[in-house]
Amino acid sequence: MDLDRTERTRAGRAEVGLDANQLDADQQGQGQQDTAPVFTPDPVTLAHLELILNGGYPLPGFMTSEEAASTIKHGRLPDGTPWPVPVTLPVPDTLADAERLVLADPEGAPLAELDVSERWWCDDSDRDHEHGHRLAGEVRFARPPMYGVLRHLRMAPAEIRGQRAIGGFADRPLLAVLADRPLHHRSLHQIRAAAEEAVEEGRAEVLVIINTPLDDEGLTAAILAAEPLLPPRTRFVVTTLPTRGGAHTLPTGRYDLLAAHVARAYDATHLLIDRAPGTPAPSEEDRGPAPIPILPGAEWRYDTREELWRHADQVAPDRAETEPGDAEVEEMLARGRELPSWFTPARVAAELHRLRPARTRRGLTLFFTGLSGSGKSTIARGVAEGVRRAGRSVTLLDGDVVRRMLSAGLTFSREDRDLNIRRIGYVAAEITRHGGVAICAPIAPYAATRAQVRAMVEENGDFFLVHVATPLEVCEARDRKGLYAKARAGEIPEFTGVSDPYEEPTDAELVLDTQDTTEGESVAEVLAALRSGGWLPDHN
Repeated sequence: MDLDRTERTRAGRAEVGLDANQLDADQQGQGQQDTAPVFTPDPVTLAHLELILNGGYPLPGFMTSEEAASTIKHGRLPDGTPWPVPVTLPVPDTLADAERLVLADPEGAPLAELDVSERWWCDDSDRDHEHGHRLAGEVRFARPPMYGVLRHLRMAPAEIRGQRAIGGFADRPLLAVLADRPLHHRSLHQIRAAAEEAVEEGRAEVLVIINTPLDDEGLTAAILAAEPLLPPRTRFVVTTLPTRGGAHTLPTGRYDLLAAHVARAYDATHLLIDRAPGTPAPSEEDRGPAPIPILPGAEWRYDTREELWRHADQVAPDRAETEPGDAEVEEMLARGRELPSWFTPARVAAELHRLRPARTRRGLTLFFTGLSGSGKSTIARGVAEGVRRAGRSVTLLDGDVVRRMLSAGLTFSREDRDLNIRRIGYVAAEITRHGGVAICAPIAPYAATRAQVRAMVEENGDFFLVHVATPLEVCEARDRKGLYAKARAGEIPEFTGVSDPYEEPTDAELVLDTQDTTEGESVAEVLAALRSGGWLPDHN
């Protein structure tokens, strides 16, 4: 890729100031007559695109097959320029032959135009995506992005550089701190020490780069709450570094290098990455060369005798308090317990309690899945009554009732059954978002669809999956509706457990077998699990 050309493009964007009113008339006229297909990339690619357009990446567009392969294998572009991650544009089969694309946000607003220079097929995972069609080429800025949370904090690197120049600080060192979790006392000590001691040129200015998804504020408010405890004139920006969970999470070293490249675009001279306690930083040998120094961050521990934080080598092991990990903090918040004052500032704790209320006040979707006749609907009704008696607002979304009301007209094909479950999931997620308890009892035979529902709900609250694992022969023996008999006779096609599979959950929070238990015992077991988990008060 021509990085010199990229710098000229970045300078042009900074001059424009990302102001739609300043787009020249010829470009606007071309947009009105544009017949190129409009395509909305997935969230990972959207994040790449925004960093290309705002100058966070020193790249003019999406990579060719040669560039992506070189990046994956060697951590650099074919010309030798270090670059840690592939930046590719996956497209569906219908767009594989496109010569030009308009790239739009999820609301349909155009962001950029892509002139396709290469079409290629990715046989293997490129760390960001599965195999499939890719398009390569330069992108041309169309209009400023409006989609995404915290837009007022998503400042382009040129804006931060300009602010520093106006303030007279452009020549001072700039310490970038990458944060995706609250800044507790240990992290704050690390930042202050790095700003004051680790930078040889004198105390550095601080820029906190908050990494959060485009559509989720995450813990941003808790990070911002630490501002009074950071060095004077600390600035905050929000960005989205393209990472994915599961098999496609960036290796730690590559993630660090990507963060360093983005930080350098903001004019940072050094980078400190805030890590959870006990999380080791990759070695420089494993990580590779970074465009700016990545500071290790001095280790700090809380001295119980002196009741203060000190450098780790100044605290005897028997006087060092163990810092709670992120999972332990989440559990304390879920139980409504106060966070220790020695661990986190009061302002940060207050924001965390607001963002992560106790489970007794948190929205919950209780999702029962099982074969027809397994007893899930009966148990769900009993649980709904118990939850209601405990004082919580509850809505029961029974599979049969939803079929008649929300999903009237749908067939029992796999596609329509999946759509029915997604509709249930959407309604449940809305109930959860408003702090209620949604209890769902569909068959939901497919793992992928259940995972989609879990993801929808967990954007807003908690998800608790109950697998009513009653054996098929027991369900068929019950068969009050005569459905199994009709399915065996071929009168009902694609019937779960007979002519269509039931994919047993491997991620259930609770498994029930109603074969040798009564309805009341099963209901009691679910309610006990909810109390134990903190979603219901201990009494009642």
